[in-house]
Amino acid sequence: MEQRSLFLNLSPLDHRYYLSNRELFDQLGACLSEEASVRYAVRCEVALLKAHLDLHFVPSDRPPLLAALERLEAVVLPDEVYAEEEKTQHNIRALVNVIKRHLPEALVPYVHLGATSVDMLDTANALKTRDAVKGVLLPLLVNLELALVHLTRQEADTPQIGRTHGQFAVPVTVGFALAEYVSRLGKSILEIRRLSDGLKGKFAGAVGAYNATSVMTSDPEALERKVLGYLGLEPSEHSTQLVEPEYLLRLLLELNVSFGVIANLADDLRNLQRSEIGEFRELFTATQVGSSTMPQKRNPWNSEHVKSLWKAFAPRVMTFFLDQISEHQRDLTNSASGRFVTDYLAGFAAAAARMLKVVSTLSVDKERLERNLRDGAGDLVLAESVYILLCLAGTPDGHEVVRVLTLECDKEKKPLIQALKERPAVWDKLVKELKTRTGWDAERFFSSPELYHGQAPSKARALADKYETLMMTLKEELK
Repeated sequence: MEQRSLFLNLSPLDHRYYLSNRELFDQLGACLSEEASVRYAVRCEVALLKAHLDLHFVPSDRPPLLAALERLEAVVLPDEVYAEEEKTQHNIRALVNVIKRHLPEALVPYVHLGATSVDMLDTANALKTRDAVKGVLLPLLVNLELALVHLTRQEADTPQIGRTHGQFAVPVTVGFALAEYVSRLGKSILEIRRLSDGLKGKFAGAVGAYNATSVMTSDPEALERKVLGYLGLEPSEHSTQLVEPEYLLRLLLELNVSFGVIANLADDLRNLQRSEIGEFRELFTATQVGSSTMPQKRNPWNSEHVKSLWKAFAPRVMTFFLDQISEHQRDLTNSASGRFVTDYLAGFAAAAARMLKVVSTLSVDKERLERNLRDGAGDLVLAESVYILLCLAGTPDGHEVVRVLTLECDKEKKPLIQALKERPAVWDKLVKELKTRTGWDAERFFSSPELYHGQAPSKARALADKYETLMMTLKEELK
């Protein structure tokens, strides 16, 4: 095999991202590399040959032939297949020719018999995608979800000012803000699991109508189920030369949903690390450099990197949709584009691994969080509660009363509690209603805006508990 420097490879996935994710990419390579693709195609041909053994050979002749089939994956190598393809200019016929060289003569006539190329290619693609998702991507996503769960529970009570449109809104907690991503990513992980289990194969021939296998057996659909049963797959409900593309498409779309959730989290964390906000800080090692010219820089580069990977790979969803369409029983317009699904899965894995690193080492600056809430936002963030309480006390235009007061506070740079006290009729209503409804003292309430957090802590804990249970169950199932 040719030895080649990683740094001669064209794709950043094959040098920069491989070196950053060596173990992860090696795991993916076991399913998605070209070597793996040849191995999975051989596995499909072996499944067909096993079915032929059942159909055409007496039981006493089968054991030595079956032993030869069990060795086939180990002896059919990509180099030999590619050398044969130089002659045939056809990848599956090249594979078939090589397989025949490694089998007993009695089996040679049955290699690929009744199959078309895409029976093997689409079935092998379902197998390798399923194995990559269930064996590598889902465990990675589960670990990311559990890291989020841990941080959510840890910070369930940590006060934070909520923000909408980039402006101060009303208080929440850090755990509540993170619970959004626990919920969104958790549901996506469960859907990815469901869809990966639903990938299908086929052994229905050149146009999907079982023409060839109808010559071989009176029940070609039973033969298809037998072949796919050896591989742990079910047949596509309807086939042309292709498996119905929607099985894979839906899985890829849900992976892209998950990618978007991760990118959204990365963007939130990146913004909350801004110098003027400073509520979070991702790990920055003692030897790390933030700038080639500014030694003081501590950039949120991991979070930025996750979003950048999303920008590079998420748009490929358009190609997934374009590959949904094939003319009549098949054309080759997905032949090149479909090969780059592997790149997408690797890019997504790199982003998820980077996000896991961020979440697992993220530090929360509680002093800065408190300062942003108390000094930055101040008691104006309680304006909503004041308007609600005034309305409950019978003030019909409570919203307008408080809106005018907030304008006054902005203009005169004074706290909301002062403006309210300057209007005794309003203040007295507020004090009474607050005590009646919540039991809180008005003076304490306005000096502690973090008390106005609704159900944020309990919601954060409930979601953390729910998804921890679901993820731990899934983790066991994936072992």
